[in-house]
Amino acid sequence: MRLDKYLKVSRIIKRRTVANEFADSGRVLINGKIAKPSANVQIGDIITLTSAGKETRYEVLDVRENIRANEADQLYRIVN
Repeated sequence: MRLDKYLKVSRIIKRRTVANEFADSGRVLINGKIAKPSANVQIGDIITLTSAGKETRYEVLDVRENIRANEADQLYRIVN
């Protein structure tokens, strides 16, 4: 699944356009490498987001096309 779509589906970032902007500005890493919005996300990847000088790391636990909002947190685990 594309990075921008995963961030939106998992509700880590609420809108796909915002996820695109984050990735385009170099504030998203996958396994320590700068990622483009079209980067492929797989189970086991570590996604690092930098916002306002704060870094948050997420481990991808599952990749699904659709999921209910109240179950979205099952797609990832915060690693910090």
